[in-house]
Amino acid sequence: MIKIIGAGLAGCEAAWYLAGRGEQVELVEQKPLRRSPAHTSDAFCELVCSNSLKSDDVFGNACGLLKEELRRLGSVTMAAAEETRVPAGGALAVDRDRFSAYVTQKISAHPNIRVVCREETQLPAEGIVATGPLTDGALYEAIAARFGGALHFYDATAPVVTAESVDRAHTFTGDRYGRGTGDYINCPMNKAEYELFVRELLAAEKVTLRDFEKREIFEGCMPVEVMASRGKDALRFGTFKPVGLADEEGKRPYAVLQLRRENEEGTLLGLVGCQTNLKFGEQKRVFSIIPALKNAEYERYGVMHRNTFLDAPNVLNADFSAKDSPMLFFAGQITGVEGYVESAMSGLLAAIHYLTKLRGKTPVVPSAACVCGALSRYIAAPNKHFQPMNANYGILSGLEIRDKKEKKRLMAERALEEIELFRASLDE
Repeated sequence: MIKIIGAGLAGCEAAWYLAGRGEQVELVEQKPLRRSPAHTSDAFCELVCSNSLKSDDVFGNACGLLKEELRRLGSVTMAAAEETRVPAGGALAVDRDRFSAYVTQKISAHPNIRVVCREETQLPAEGIVATGPLTDGALYEAIAARFGGALHFYDATAPVVTAESVDRAHTFTGDRYGRGTGDYINCPMNKAEYELFVRELLAAEKVTLRDFEKREIFEGCMPVEVMASRGKDALRFGTFKPVGLADEEGKRPYAVLQLRRENEEGTLLGLVGCQTNLKFGEQKRVFSIIPALKNAEYERYGVMHRNTFLDAPNVLNADFSAKDSPMLFFAGQITGVEGYVESAMSGLLAAIHYLTKLRGKTPVVPSAACVCGALSRYIAAPNKHFQPMNANYGILSGLEIRDKKEKKRLMAERALEEIELFRASLDE
């Protein structure tokens, strides 16, 4: 019986792979006995932050490429996403509840998986630990004691409003540069509205953070107020950039906040890029300055929550096993990968490598020419200032081509060839 701790994206991905190859799996999950502060559902694979799995562009975006790599490796996450996707332009967004329900049903119904509701307090001698970025309590202490302490940063989530409460007279639909099928609802601001919004955003009352929390906010999920503090036009060149958008009259607004579907029906809309640490009342007050959101009703306010990750270069191998214990694996954001798809990837690869070792073979980490391999190597490479990493072209082994678009296409083609070779090696 192979023990897997945690039924999030990484844990479920690992359990699905191993069970599908005839192994008996014990999946230990603390819900519904206990939930983390950021979770509200008892289902597996609950998406805490955005409902978007980012770009679905295989040949122009590294995360889109990673999705295709996972599809070819039989990922249950990608199967669930395809089954529950909602319109989101060039992105792959899902209905949160249906996505979690899909994975929960698949895992719970598999004859080779035994789900155990228990709060794990100790590290197992063997197995896969996929307890996620909110690992705490006795297990956190056990991990810290074993590996000399854990690092952590803080992540922020964005507010969600009801679609019917958005003033459509002050919006227009359309995707940036006309890509997609017009899935985004754009909330334009003129110069005066934007400048008032920024002033009030910066003056708004925030949840008090301790010093180390302020220092360790991850750049990829920066609170909107932190970005705004970097200059009066920081949001206009970032989260609220109007480039590639035009209203019904063909005019480009001064600034634009975009809304994206949070569920299949489109009754809930997320404020894109508006992760925040403002107090709840302040969120409603400040965002109501935007004309389209003047009377918006909030189904969820933005919150801050802890993300814990290992000092992976010092304690993990590129196959996600512990350096001091070859059959103890870690998976998910606790390893230092960042993002939904990246977390699922680490769970799938950890399971692949675990099974390889279990059957007496030596694991082969995918090539650095594909995203799976590049991320695997990143978390194990020497790094004095290790921080979580998303899928990106910068970590892929390079090609000397000046044309950026052509370079990305060729890198994608090469990556998919490498994944096919890797997949074929698993069947040998």
